[in-house]
Amino acid sequence: MADMYDFGLVGLGVMGRNFILNVADNGFTAFGNDLDAEKVNALIEEGGDTAKVNATSDVKTFVDGLTTPRKIMLLVPAGKIVDSVIEGLLPHLDEGDIIIDGGNSFFTDTDRREAYLKDKGINFFGAGVSGGAEGARKGPSIMPGGSRVAYQHVKPIFEAVSAKYKGEPCVAYLGPKSAGNYVKMVHNGIEYGLMQLTSEIYDLLKKAGGLSNDELHKTFADWNQGRLQSFLVEITSEIFEQKDDLTDNDLVDMILDKAKQKGTGKWTSQNAMDLGIPVPTIDVAVSMREISALKEERVQADELYDRPTPANVDKDDFISKAEQALYFAFIITYAQGMHQLADASKEYGYELELGEIAKIWRAGCIIRAALLADITEAYQADEALRNLLLSPSFVEKVKSTVEAARELVGYGAANGIPLPGISNALTYFDAYTSSRLPLNLIQAQRDYFGSHTYERLDREGIFHTEWENK
Repeated sequence: MADMYDFGLVGLGVMGRNFILNVADNGFTAFGNDLDAEKVNALIEEGGDTAKVNATSDVKTFVDGLTTPRKIMLLVPAGKIVDSVIEGLLPHLDEGDIIIDGGNSFFTDTDRREAYLKDKGINFFGAGVSGGAEGARKGPSIMPGGSRVAYQHVKPIFEAVSAKYKGEPCVAYLGPKSAGNYVKMVHNGIEYGLMQLTSEIYDLLKKAGGLSNDELHKTFADWNQGRLQSFLVEITSEIFEQKDDLTDNDLVDMILDKAKQKGTGKWTSQNAMDLGIPVPTIDVAVSMREISALKEERVQADELYDRPTPANVDKDDFISKAEQALYFAFIITYAQGMHQLADASKEYGYELELGEIAKIWRAGCIIRAALLADITEAYQADEALRNLLLSPSFVEKVKSTVEAARELVGYGAANGIPLPGISNALTYFDAYTSSRLPLNLIQAQRDYFGSHTYERLDREGIFHTEWENK
């Protein structure tokens, strides 16, 4: 057993255990800590008879067993548990030691903790980790932010354990303060949007196209070989193949239509509202999970109202249009998320490089997709790009697919199939690309009832009118 370990990790659940084994596999010695003796023993057993990985339930033994400056990563549930773990570590730490929060902490909590620990001489930074349990074991996308100097001590480890895209590690220092946690939050918001869009296309193909689960599997598998290649499309194709252990049915047909959430999508939506950034596809993805929770009410309402019988469609043509519409909506969702990151960077002083963020999302993370290579190139070509829709490289991609989105949204509306994600993506596009919107009327209404003033097209300044018929 090694006398001293390069890297420490608190929280030996599935994610933590897999991450620390990944560290050990990549040439670093790693020491785990958890209050649960069973989890400690499970790691020791899985690590085998090796000096590379070990674990303990005792905090002092854990801290004393780490090389300095100590590099301690927390993979525990966000919230008060993070603060509790920090307080448990503090008496045993020395100035210059590093604590890394690898969970989905809200970014303002990270700012608070960094300030608190800085006064005590301890470096603290948040590092978003995406890829699920498998990613943690085989290579996640890692999004660190905080002290640039402190990150240099962790950089060799993170670059070794991260996913690789054509040999490049999917990790990069993103910026000061809570930049890492913020980027991970928006990553999860985009994830919500992409999942909602995928579910709507599934609904259309099943209800209108009449595709069987075998046909759905083949369709999504075929799409994953083209421009829609992505982790979410790949696993969607595989889901349709899974048989149920308890019945003779396909598992997907036996799963209740209520989607849960842990809050990161909601945080993205709420913060976008605070910043004044429109992310309607992400917003409605959160809302649809909330609507899905109203199962009993939905069943009752379904019995009260008639629903159209979906009109017949040409299956092959419908599949082609579904692929185009999904690609269009994916682009719009990424555009919304990147726009939010750009404005948040200015508001919070993160100094984010959007091209760098897109690069580290190309492998390892849940939203990895072939499209991210194009997004990376767009931001590398123009670092000041204000919105992906303004990139010359994306104009033709959008032009060639938007009509299919229009057709499917119209079909869904006429045939009672809800498509809020695709509809909102289309509405966002139409509004963003309109040089004239009807908000002049809203400005007039506000001035009429509240004297809130308005601006004019023909001259500078702020104006108010005493409306004649008020």
